Amino acid sequence: MQLRFSGEIWFWRGPAPFHFVTVPPAESAMIGEIAGVVTYGWGMIPASVTIGRTTVTTALWPKDGGYIVPIKKALQDREGIGIDDVVEITLDIDA
Repeated sequence: MQLRFSGEIWFWRGPAPFHFVTVPPAESAMIGEIAGVVTYGWGMIPASVTIGRTTVTTALWPKDGGYIVPIKKALQDREGIGIDDVVEITLDIDA
């Protein structure tokens, strides 16, 4: 499954700080339909994330009935992006 969407990078200051983009509701629903087949536990969904020319592997996190995409530091550095930037994301999930 390949999804494309845009979203704003936001900061979560939990036990360890993370940067995320929230997956829009329609795309979250599509992911939810295959979640049972692709999750490796705790609702985490392995995926490849592409922003600009950079692709990294990560896992989508379930949150509030949808999903959020962690934006790794390596991805931020390579693409020169950060908090409050709106980015175009291509998400690849092997289903």
